[in-house]
Amino acid sequence: MAGPVAPAFGPDPSGASIAGPAGALPGAVLFCCSENAIRSPMAEALLKHLLGHRIYVDSAGVRAGELDGFAVAVMEELGIDLSRHHAKTFDDLEDGSFDLIVSLSPEAQHSAIEMTRTWACDVEYWNTFDPSIVEGGREERLQAYRQVRDQLMERISKRFPGDLKPQV
Repeated sequence: MAGPVAPAFGPDPSGASIAGPAGALPGAVLFCCSENAIRSPMAEALLKHLLGHRIYVDSAGVRAGELDGFAVAVMEELGIDLSRHHAKTFDDLEDGSFDLIVSLSPEAQHSAIEMTRTWACDVEYWNTFDPSIVEGGREERLQAYRQVRDQLMERISKRFPGDLKPQV
């Protein structure tokens, strides 16, 4: 039986607010994690759901992993279809013109910093729990994925205020 699930986000080491400048939305956002199979596709889908009509949103991973069925299931609970997501790497990106890259794992943060050394692009690190490491039954594992989904939604809603669609 698995123990309690750790918080999905670590503390902001700077203590700074996560909200960007008032009213300012980036034109293009990239979410990245280790395998583009759970965290970054969830974040991409959530921001597209909320602000896809105003912001270009994509996701990538250090490696391309297989889309996780638990991630698909918990996003479907919100009416968001993640089943068509195809994992891609940084090298697979068609466009490098991002205003903001949000990395969700230490490995992705390192890659994002390396990739953007010569870009005029902001990089933010949201240390996000990997729910795939939770052991236990189906419901325990789904709960870990829901926690990450909900905390991503909360963080995205705070970081990207604006003309948000109604939350489901």
